[in-house]
Amino acid sequence: MSRFTAPPLLFRLLAILGVGLALLAEPSAALAHALTGSYQSRLPLPVYLVGAGLTVALSFAFVLVRDLRAEPPADVAPARLPPRPVRWLLRGVGLVGWLWIVAQGILGGSSLADVASLFVWNYTWVVVALISALWFPIWHWLDPFSTLHDLGARALRAAGVDGWAPSPYPAWLGRWPAVALLMFLIWMELVLRGGLGSTLFVAILGYTAFTLAMMAQFGRDTWRANGEVFNVWFRILNRLAPYGLADDLGRLRRRSFGSGLLSGGWQRADVALIALGTGSILFDGLSQTAPWYNLLGAPPAGPLTLQLIGFLALVVGSALLVARAVGLASTAAGLLPIAVGYLLAHYLTFVVIDGQRLLIALSDPFQQGWDVFGTAFNEPTGAFLPPGLVWTAQIVTVVGGHMTGAWAGHVAAARHGAGDLRLRQVPLAVVMVVLTTVTLWSLGQAIVETLEEASAVLRSGAAGR
Repeated sequence: MSRFTAPPLLFRLLAILGVGLALLAEPSAALAHALTGSYQSRLPLPVYLVGAGLTVALSFAFVLVRDLRAEPPADVAPARLPPRPVRWLLRGVGLVGWLWIVAQGILGGSSLADVASLFVWNYTWVVVALISALWFPIWHWLDPFSTLHDLGARALRAAGVDGWAPSPYPAWLGRWPAVALLMFLIWMELVLRGGLGSTLFVAILGYTAFTLAMMAQFGRDTWRANGEVFNVWFRILNRLAPYGLADDLGRLRRRSFGSGLLSGGWQRADVALIALGTGSILFDGLSQTAPWYNLLGAPPAGPLTLQLIGFLALVVGSALLVARAVGLASTAAGLLPIAVGYLLAHYLTFVVIDGQRLLIALSDPFQQGWDVFGTAFNEPTGAFLPPGLVWTAQIVTVVGGHMTGAWAGHVAAARHGAGDLRLRQVPLAVVMVVLTTVTLWSLGQAIVETLEEASAVLRSGAAGR
């Protein structure tokens, strides 16, 4: 195994980054010691900003100086299906959730019992994503669209209707349909604020019809692997987890945590997806801060859409440029742990607090004013959360994600790259340090909530959005 001494240029760049961080985090009246407006840190914001940024920079220097390398470890267990009861339970839960959303949408109503926003933005977009990234690919069985496809195919066969052979999937499309659909979901979440009232219900029905049509056209498994945005996104996140899919049959293979990042097979669309996921969380955090509000205000949907597109174009463009310099494998493996860390840090309190609306929905399942279990008037609260635990968890997940990304990016570059390994990774190191600082700075700012957003919270139950 080769060793090398880090070049003076690398240390000069890291020193410049450190000075820049210190200047950026210079104390001022605007930088209070708050995290997300309601959780106070025990250290001044500039202290943990500089410390976190330098930690990421030094971790990158460490893996370069030590020239840490790793080979994907051998599988420690044969691939096998989860127990049948588990698979059927998950498929049943996904189907019941979809049917519940449809029933509420048909019957109407608007209250904190709204399960469309609860299931889509809380339990699917955050909880399922975290389970996929940290444990196993739960969406493979929870996916209601595949269940609906299978039930429809079985019903047609029972009626004597022969199926047709799926069309070949165009290779040039790759996973770009999932990129376009992810952009649409991000727009719904951040511009339409989750899609209030019937908007989200209509979007779910439209997406269901579109997905079933594409599965019929190209085959269920082919469309799941390339175009169905939830499957594609959650499978990418699952590269970090200790249990990954071995095949389309749903067999699982146990592996070392993070080793899936080194398995190769990354596509340019994967880098774009990871950058979109990371950039959307950054935009969500930054756009709610007081400095952002003072600069740009609270624009209507049109200008806000342009802001979002411009911001995400900058993030995705930067990631693709870094990929050209460092390589697809190194960039994707380096950025994916960061995206997971951001997801957990940014939505930690949202999941814990807003997820309590399930108790309201159980008592009033169809938004008809019922109170079946006596919990219809519960109010979600975060009073039980220790402030110190919240801000510590946010810092640990953000910095930990970046440190894991520094290791994974270097190892992937060493395995798949060519040329001067040290200099090629400088752009990735710079991007990581900048992202760390910007993310933690946004978490440390006061949150602005407009009257329109507060009103939307009361109407849709999207607390904290």
